[in-house]
Amino acid sequence: MKASRNPIHAVSTWIRRQPPKMKVFLGVMSAIVALVFLSLVVEDHDNLFVAAEAVHAIGTCVLIYKLSQEKTCAGLSLKSQELTALFLAVRLYCSFVMEYDIHTLLDSATLGTTLWVIYMIRFKLRSSYMADKDNFGIHYVVIPCAILSLLIHPTTSHHIINRICWAFCVYLEAISVLPQLRVMQNVEIVEPFTAHYVFALGVARFLSCAHWVIQVFDTRGRLLTALGYGLWPSLVLLSEVVQTFILADFCYYYVKSVVGGHLVVRIPSGVV
Repeated sequence: MKASRNPIHAVSTWIRRQPPKMKVFLGVMSAIVALVFLSLVVEDHDNLFVAAEAVHAIGTCVLIYKLSQEKTCAGLSLKSQELTALFLAVRLYCSFVMEYDIHTLLDSATLGTTLWVIYMIRFKLRSSYMADKDNFGIHYVVIPCAILSLLIHPTTSHHIINRICWAFCVYLEAISVLPQLRVMQNVEIVEPFTAHYVFALGVARFLSCAHWVIQVFDTRGRLLTALGYGLWPSLVLLSEVVQTFILADFCYYYVKSVVGGHLVVRIPSGVV
């Protein structure tokens, strides 16, 4: 008697056979369902942003475990870690001068662990660093974000420098993972701990995006006016959506590999 097929494998196979437009439609519908689920289950929607920062910190701890136990930084992007440290440092400064709350503590912890990862890659484990694979120019990320933050930033009552810094860290966070995605595209096979870390980033990005989208609906759009006027409110939401979709493809292949019982994530050429 022929064994019954694994329903998860069957669904995965069906999705893989769909045309690109159908895949995009299914992805958007899945995101909407997840947003509705979170809005109903999570009572205080501010906790979604706290959860996003906590997941990011947990993902960085996974990297620390990898570097400590395996004594190798192969597959990791030093440039992504440096960009992450940069936007966290700027956001931490903004948090100190503009709000100082639980987000300040979480960002402090994440920045500290990220700096430790940078130290390990640069000095302790430099021999295993894939510099030739980590070939995404940081200036292609930092310069456009800096220019955009000068042109479009919050119109709140805070000092102009603080408002520009706030905008800069929002824009930089949205695309700071690009060098890591370039490394994974170059190697095509992602080992487990690096995959766990990038998947944690994807989850964190989605929770952060969910926080903003749900808050907009909760306040019936008043949140946008509270952020200021002009293009800034729209760019905040756009940045959240962009950083979520940047990692969407990888998260799909990560879940597919985990469900299939594979220890590594294989990324087809041109996916990220």
